[in-house]
Amino acid sequence: MRSCSPIFLSVLSFKMGSTIGVCYGRNADDLPTPDKVAQLVQLHNIKYVRIYDSNIQVLKAFSNTGVELMIGIANSDLLPFSQFQSNADTWLKNSILPYYSATKITYITVGAEVTESPSNVSALVVPAMNNVLTALRKVGLHKKIKVSSTHSLGVLSRSFPPSAGAFNSSHAFFLKPMLEFLAENQSPFMIDIYPYYAYRDSPSNVSLDYALFESSSEVIDPNTGLLYTNMFDAQIDALYFALMALNFRTIKIMVTETGWPSKGSPKESAATPDNAQTYNTNLIRHVINNTGTPAKPGQELDVYVFSLFNENRKPGLESERNWGLFYPDQTSVYSLDFTGKGAGVLTTESNVTSSNATTWCIASTKASEKDLQNALDWACGSGNVDCTAIQPSQPCYEPDTLVSHASFAFNSYYQQNGATDIACSFGGNGVKVDKNPSYDNCLYITEGSNKTVSSNTTAITSPSASSYTKNEHCKDFAMEMRMWLLVMQGQGHSDERDQQRALRGQSLILIEKSLELNAQALLELDISVKEKPPPYNSMCYSD
Repeated sequence: MRSCSPIFLSVLSFKMGSTIGVCYGRNADDLPTPDKVAQLVQLHNIKYVRIYDSNIQVLKAFSNTGVELMIGIANSDLLPFSQFQSNADTWLKNSILPYYSATKITYITVGAEVTESPSNVSALVVPAMNNVLTALRKVGLHKKIKVSSTHSLGVLSRSFPPSAGAFNSSHAFFLKPMLEFLAENQSPFMIDIYPYYAYRDSPSNVSLDYALFESSSEVIDPNTGLLYTNMFDAQIDALYFALMALNFRTIKIMVTETGWPSKGSPKESAATPDNAQTYNTNLIRHVINNTGTPAKPGQELDVYVFSLFNENRKPGLESERNWGLFYPDQTSVYSLDFTGKGAGVLTTESNVTSSNATTWCIASTKASEKDLQNALDWACGSGNVDCTAIQPSQPCYEPDTLVSHASFAFNSYYQQNGATDIACSFGGNGVKVDKNPSYDNCLYITEGSNKTVSSNTTAITSPSASSYTKNEHCKDFAMEMRMWLLVMQGQGHSDERDQQRALRGQSLILIEKSLELNAQALLELDISVKEKPPPYNSMCYSD
């Protein structure tokens, strides 16, 4: 069936309530760097990510973000992990421990959908799981990081009616010891569920509304009398009943992949942005509300949506390359509210929801400094907002506060992206207002206006504002920082933090071969020196 790139983390037993995460697959050649991905994830307030390996660059990128990661061991690595304990010990020492706990790793998946694998690796899964768990126990992490393996729904021989759910007997040789492992270590049974495939492959037996959580009718389980209004619940309950049939009643289920493609081949007519947005919006609301299933009402269920990006190197039908929530350029395929509180709004040209009245987007005064800084950095970087106007000596620099600077950047992004609700989200840190926040010479643009951000700025060293580029501004910023440091050092006032900031600014100049100035030349420049250092300039440090 599907395979989802690893980057999703489930919470441990102390967490309360169901959670939503996202799979971060990397089977593409046009994706943003892991650092950019980490920013995007934080911007959209995604707290749990599944990746499919233990890539060092990804682990580093998610360090100190608070995002919980589920990492994976690929099927191709099961043999060495199952053969020798030393292999698991070495992997943990070299690939995990250097980044834990700055990077919050909470799950390790050992193998993925092994019953669908063309190579016969099923027998290797449980020995590999045991060795990984032993390695974790040696370093005292066996209770903080849970070990499991993911499965496709093909692990069941029957899934309808749900009460008749049963495991395929051909997999019994490795399923029984695995279930014993999961029960003993309080690890979840991980399943990948795709109602899309059930509808695509059998549209005469499965209605589209039933697959999309939109059905107004009910399907009755004749054995239990339970009523089902969507296929997702029916498939989850089939797994619960299969576990109960083998007397494994305490194992919890975790959905490690589910989703809906936004584009497909001509025969895949249900693969559309509308259907993808409908399925995922309804799914998130269903999960966040702790609805549970007919057989397990109120039961917590952690779910990971597949996938963060469209992946252009995935083989198969067109739909296989179009499961993403985002395009590789980090723009939304369709909007999605991860809080489950409201319906998402498609940001496609044909279906953009915005108010007829003029509105602006500003930063919430309730947002934390960290969240605002992350959102501001993203807007001025990956969000392609021209943030020159909030730099020193520019019209929107004063008041020199994070809320003020973020408000200007938020509004610019909001107006440039259709003034839609989702464009003012910023992970819940943006707020729409109907009062123009412009002040003095600082003008907040509106959707469709001919004003550009550059017209809101005055050049510092260039003869015209339109020719004033980010690189030029960062050179000026670096010069000012270096000069300030030299003066303050002469007065004995600078501390280590100031020096580190100045050195970072200095490196910007050193990179620019065209600007070679010594310390004396800097002191002769006609740039005002304040008693405090130049303000931290996230735009110049973000790359």
